Amino acid sequence: MTATVSGEALAARLAFGPPDRELLRQILSTQQPDEIETIRRAAEQTLLENHGDAVRLRGLIEFSNRCSSDCRYCGIRRSNRQLDRYTLTLGEIVEAASWCAQRGYGSIVLQAGERRDAKFTRLVSAAVRAIKAATESPTLPRGVGITLCVGEQSADTYAEWFAAGAHRYLLRMETSSPELFAALHPPSQTWSSRLQCLKSLKTLGYRVGTGVMIGLPGQSLDDLVDDLIFFRDIGADMIGMGPYIAHEHAVLPGGAAIPDGATRLQLALRMIAAARLLLPRINIAATTALQTLAPDGREQGLRFGANVIMPQATPNRVRRLYTLYDGKPCLDDSAKQYAACLETRISSVGRRIISNDWGDPAKH
Repeated sequence: MTATVSGEALAARLAFGPPDRELLRQILSTQQPDEIETIRRAAEQTLLENHGDAVRLRGLIEFSNRCSSDCRYCGIRRSNRQLDRYTLTLGEIVEAASWCAQRGYGSIVLQAGERRDAKFTRLVSAAVRAIKAATESPTLPRGVGITLCVGEQSADTYAEWFAAGAHRYLLRMETSSPELFAALHPPSQTWSSRLQCLKSLKTLGYRVGTGVMIGLPGQSLDDLVDDLIFFRDIGADMIGMGPYIAHEHAVLPGGAAIPDGATRLQLALRMIAAARLLLPRINIAATTALQTLAPDGREQGLRFGANVIMPQATPNRVRRLYTLYDGKPCLDDSAKQYAACLETRISSVGRRIISNDWGDPAKH
């Protein structure tokens, strides 16, 4: 009887307006099944009121696994010598993007390891321009929408890519805690530098996405609440976050324990719900990492308030080489198989795909 009353009281608080810090912490800490379902329903209702039942697709093209950074958690980190490196040609990148446009995705993500050399920046500029030209059509008169996810760059480089036609940028903080950030990265990679990049992107006019890993060694619930407040205060337009999953060649130092998979999954789902309740208008991705921990993880993400999915469009011949963490699913599926499976998954939770649309919500 007590649990039911608790669930009802929580529902009343959630209906009052955006959650404050205390309520965000309650959302993340509760273990009561009725409260978790109350949170899920509130987040889903907030989503439907602000975005409808449409799921926005971003075709994911992982075009290079070469990286100059050495993030301690990452499988493609510079110091991983047990990895074959690749970079797709300009033609291969455009071909993958054109396939996405023909499929009706309307939007793509160009993702790669972090590099700042001139050859790389020129390739990105050329790819953005070529994709725009190749994907113009009556249904997409400005070509597909392009999100870049290629790490920290100079403001001049960001401006060059924006002028070429990219209009969204995903730069995950991984944590809003400077102390935890320092534990995840070598001294040459700083929290303040990454924050400045996010600010530069906003100033230039990009729609800016960021995100965090959930269940990191040494991470507290208060750290996660701080992450949510950070998303709000930075003015994020999109959030891509998921459970921390280790890579065998990029183990974090210290041997600190991490929560088990089920705990990390449930915490990640509640983070999605909390972000949706706090920031109703933003886009939130149901990430592949959710599916790594549960076969229906991304469907659960949609039911907890996510509205974006990034279907794989990376060529099969290199897909296994872009593994940021262990256990990444669907590595052997063709892009066509992946798309068909995804459509079934989305419809199974009563949602529909929106086609030939960039998928930008109104400014919040």
